[in-house]
Amino acid sequence: MKQENYDAIIIGGGVNGCAVAYNLAKRGRKVVLLEKDRIASKSSGAAAGMIAAQTELDEDGPLFSLARKSRSMFTDLAIELKKVSGIDIELVNKGMYKVALTEEQEEELKGIIKVQTNLGEKAEWLTANELRMKEPAISSEVRGAMYVPEDGQVSAPHLTAAFASSAAALGAEIKEFTDVYSVEYESGQVKGVITNEGRFTSENIIVCTGAWSKKVLEETNIELDTYPVKGECFSVKTTKPLVEGSIFSHGCYIVPKRGGRLIVGATVKPHTFDQKVTVDGVATLMEKAIKLVPEIASTEWETAWAGIRPQTGDGLPYIGEHPSIHGLFIATGHFRNGILLAPVTGELLADYVERKPIDEKIVSAFRIDRSMVHQFE
Repeated sequence: MKQENYDAIIIGGGVNGCAVAYNLAKRGRKVVLLEKDRIASKSSGAAAGMIAAQTELDEDGPLFSLARKSRSMFTDLAIELKKVSGIDIELVNKGMYKVALTEEQEEELKGIIKVQTNLGEKAEWLTANELRMKEPAISSEVRGAMYVPEDGQVSAPHLTAAFASSAAALGAEIKEFTDVYSVEYESGQVKGVITNEGRFTSENIIVCTGAWSKKVLEETNIELDTYPVKGECFSVKTTKPLVEGSIFSHGCYIVPKRGGRLIVGATVKPHTFDQKVTVDGVATLMEKAIKLVPEIASTEWETAWAGIRPQTGDGLPYIGEHPSIHGLFIATGHFRNGILLAPVTGELLADYVERKPIDEKIVSAFRIDRSMVHQFE
C-alpha cells in the first residue's frame, strides 16, 4: 500500500478536527484527516449548536476569555465557509435567555450580569413582563431572565460539514472509515500513524477524538484527566415559531431551528459511553421544557438521540502539545463548548503546528501537562 507523507495528520472528524484541517489547509499545508466513522458522527452531530459564551460560563477566567474570542469569529466564519463550501452553517444571532424559576436563581443571575457587564459584555436582567414581551410563549412560572444578545447558535452538523468540505476544497484529504490503530513516535518525535488503510507519516499529528482521546493517547505514556458524559436530547416540530431566542435554564435548554424545529436538551450522565436514549432522560427533559414553554406539550414529536461529550477534571479543555513527544498535539475536553470553541481551537492548533508565537496568557490554563494523572519516564 502506498505510503504518503503529510505536513499534518488530524485524527478525528468532529468539529474541532475539521476546524484544524480547515485552518491548516487554508494556510497551504498538506493535511489528511482520519475519521473512523463518518464526519460529525459523534457529539458534533448530536450538539444543539449553542454559541453560549456568556450563558454557559458564569465568571471571568481563561475559558471565558477563550470563549468570547471564539464567539467573535463566527460572523466572518459563516460567510467564509459558505463561500468556500457552499454550506450555510445557519448562524442565528437572536440572543439567549438564561431564565430564573426561583428567587435564588434570580439573585444568582443578577450577580452574573454585574460581573459580565463589568468585563464589558452585554447582559441585562429582564423582568417576567419584559421577558414575555419578547417571548410570549414562556411560562408565567418564570420570574425573569438574564438576556445575552451576543450569544447565538448554529447548526452543529452543518458547521462540522462546512469545515470539512472547505478543508477538502482547499486540498485537504478527508478519509472516513479510517481507524487509527496506533501513533508512532521515536526519540521524542512523532512519526506517523498505523491505520486500517495503511501507514500515514507526518511530523505533526493532532488528536481531536473527543471522549475517545484518552484511549488514543494511552500508548504515548500519558493519561489525561478526562471522562465521558452522555447527553440526551430530543426534537419536536411546530407549525408556528414558539420562541425566537434560545432558552437556557438549570438542566434544560430549548433551541429553535429552521423549519419549525425545537431541540430540547440535555441530560448529564457522566462516566458512560452508552449512547442509548432512556425514557427517564427524555421524560425529565420533557417535564422541564414544558415548565419553561407550556405549548411544547402540544408540539409534534420528531426524534431523540444521545451524544458523548468529553469532560475534564477541572472543567477546562486540553489544547496544546504533548509534554514529551514533539509534534503530537491534542485538543479535547471541550465538554458542552465544542461548537463554541471550534473556531479558536482550529486557529490555535494551526498556530502550534506552524510554531507561531502563542500568547502564554491565553493558553497556559489549557496545557496538556497541567493535571496528568500519570506519566511514565
